[in-house]
Amino acid sequence: MRPLSDVLALPVRLNGIQLGRPTDVLVDATVDRVLGFEVMCGDETERFLPFAVARIGPDEIALESALTLIDEGDLDFYRRRSRRLSELGYADPWLDDGGALRAA
Repeated sequence: MRPLSDVLALPVRLNGIQLGRPTDVLVDATVDRVLGFEVMCGDETERFLPFAVARIGPDEIALESALTLIDEGDLDFYRRRSRRLSELGYADPWLDDGGALRAA
């Protein structure tokens, strides 16, 4: 487990090349489990990164393929079916390896 604020400070990279930075967390609509991250990419486009395909390491969120970043047009689909982290009222949530959020 680690503070979610630490995860949000990590760059999103593919083979060491920085693609962007997470800007927000989308959480399941019914349980406090991370669905994925909104990522601001280097081309100034917001994309969605599903938690299931992100490898969160000590110094990066690593991707196997750039194709795992879902285009901005499809990001609204995930936004409509989830909650933003800021809506949950956590002061400093922690994230476990399975994506569950816990109070500090």
